Amino acid sequence: MPSTPDLQSPSLPHAWAETQTDFHDAAWLEPQAGRLAFADPEFLLRRETRGIRFQLEMLKPDLAQTEAGIDHTVVVFGSARFLDMASAQARLQAAQRMGQASAIAQAQTLVRNAQHYENARNFAALVAQSSASLPDDEKLYICTGGGPGIMEAANRGAQEAGAPSVALNIALPHEQKPNPYVTPHLSFKFHYFALRKMHFMMRAKALVAFPGGFGTLDELFEVMTLVQTRKARPVPILLFGTDYWKRLINMDVLVEEGTVTPQDLQLFRYVDTPEAAWQAIGDFYQLSPQASRTP
Repeated sequence: MPSTPDLQSPSLPHAWAETQTDFHDAAWLEPQAGRLAFADPEFLLRRETRGIRFQLEMLKPDLAQTEAGIDHTVVVFGSARFLDMASAQARLQAAQRMGQASAIAQAQTLVRNAQHYENARNFAALVAQSSASLPDDEKLYICTGGGPGIMEAANRGAQEAGAPSVALNIALPHEQKPNPYVTPHLSFKFHYFALRKMHFMMRAKALVAFPGGFGTLDELFEVMTLVQTRKARPVPILLFGTDYWKRLINMDVLVEEGTVTPQDLQLFRYVDTPEAAWQAIGDFYQLSPQASRTP
C-alpha cells in the first residue's frame, strides 16, 4: 500500500539528498561538467568563485551559533605558546635535571607565563558560572581562536564550568588543530582571516587580551580601531596583565606625539585578576543574576 503523504515533509527535496550519489564517486574532486554546481568542489574552489566562498564562511558559523542560542560572546585572545602550570613545572624539572642553563631559563619563563594560562582558565570559568544565573538574552559565552595556549585555557575553563564555548579556528600552513576543550558543534574552521575577524566581532560584547604576540596585537588593535572610528559600538576592551602590556607598549607616547587623543586611551583598561575582568564587564552592562530580579 502507498504510504500516507506527510503534511510536514518539504515540497522540494533538500539539496543535500541530491548530492549523495556524487560523493560516492571515488573521483569526486575531479572536474565533471555534469555535477551539480553546488556539489562540485573543484568548481567552488576556483578563483572566480571566491566571493561565494566568502558568503559561505560568513553564513555557516552564523547559522550554527544562532541555532545554538549563542548571541553574546566574550572574546579571549592571547599567546598560543603558554602552557598550563603543571606542564610548565614539569618542563622546568626536566630542564633542571639536564642542567643546561639556557633550557632552565626558557623553562622558568614558561612557568612564569603559565600563570596567564591559569588566569585565562579561571576567568572563563567565572564567565560561565556567572552567566548561568543570567537570563537567556544576557548570557555570555567564551569565544577563542580555538588553538593552544591562552585559547585552550579559556575553552578549558568554560568546559570545566559546564558551559559550551566557541572556537573560530584558521587553516594555516602548519595546521592549527582545535584544542580538546572546544565544544565540537561550535568549532569552526576558516580559510579567510577577514571572515574570521568579522565573526569575532559580530557577537563580541567584550574583548580580553592576555599577553601574546603578533596575532594578539593584530586582533587587539583592530578592535580598538573599529571602536575608535565608530565602526563598532563600544565594548569593554581589557588588557590582562598590566606589567606585560605597559612594558610592551607605551600608550602615552601616542598621545604625546598627537597620533591619538587622550580620550582614545579610555577605549581600554588594564586588569590583573579574573574577578576584576568579570567585574568590568558586569559593570559595563549592568548585569544582574535572575535571582536578584523582581518576578
